[in-house]
Amino acid sequence: MQTKLTELLKIKYPILQGGMAWCSEAELVAAVSNSGGAGIIAASGRTTEWLQKEIRKTRTLTDKPFGVNIMLQAQNIMEITGVICREKVDFVTTGAGNPLLVMDKLKTAGIKVIPVVPNVKLAQRMADNKADAIIIEGMESGGHIGQQTTMALMENVLGNVKSIPVIVAGGISDGRAMAAALLMGAAGVQIGSRFLLTNESNIHPAAKALIMAATDTDSVTTGYSRNHGVRCLRNKFTDKYLQRETQGAPDQELIELGTGTNYKGLIKGDIENGTIMVGQALNVLKEIKPVAQVIEDLMAECTATLKKAETLLQ
Repeated sequence: MQTKLTELLKIKYPILQGGMAWCSEAELVAAVSNSGGAGIIAASGRTTEWLQKEIRKTRTLTDKPFGVNIMLQAQNIMEITGVICREKVDFVTTGAGNPLLVMDKLKTAGIKVIPVVPNVKLAQRMADNKADAIIIEGMESGGHIGQQTTMALMENVLGNVKSIPVIVAGGISDGRAMAAALLMGAAGVQIGSRFLLTNESNIHPAAKALIMAATDTDSVTTGYSRNHGVRCLRNKFTDKYLQRETQGAPDQELIELGTGTNYKGLIKGDIENGTIMVGQALNVLKEIKPVAQVIEDLMAECTATLKKAETLLQ
């Protein structure tokens, strides 16, 4: 399949693997890239030493393009950017901050920059400032979310930003959703949650089991009233957090309450007191498979759906 995204990154399929904190490491990243998509290392919360080691480890596992996701509000963001420039990663996706902070430095090093944006205004600004592509991410996604749904973002952005490729994310876990985004005019999709349920994913078996057991109404959003919403599965932690949030607890208390819970839930397997950040398209997340099989299934279902669309015009 050829789109503006596959041409930009020199990949076989228009699929990016989301940069999920503590989860997007070398084995998963390389597996996605080897299977025709583009894997992304998550640098959030990591040291420069860890990132350099992980980039080099990924290169021992794949010779295909891969990227790094950076959180622009990180205290060590300039040091992280320096590592990425020295290691000549293929591309960077950005979140939680102004991409212009590091745009020139990355592009001078020959690295493609793909910011995640939440609205039309920022999408146009990134296009005007020579971003190579953008990702629009709807509030159906797992983890930190914005204010618009994926469908609304597609309607608002895809018709207004045409100079660079637009990648769609948020609640995309199967080939039907991928096909819908492509039909709307997207150059590709970014998928996170589906790759959590893979053999190469490092998340705890208890977290995988909880995701597979979940249904469409089992996700909640914490912090949304404070403009820093996080989508995860409901458990004892989220009940406690939401109680304190609705009681008007100070922001600092809520920040401290949530700190470290992602690692505790996804990696350590404390599925009651940690957070299991996962998107809202839960009823299609029912099997653990190798990454290669996940991507093969995605493309087969996407292709079949696109072909079926032609019958509507007959």
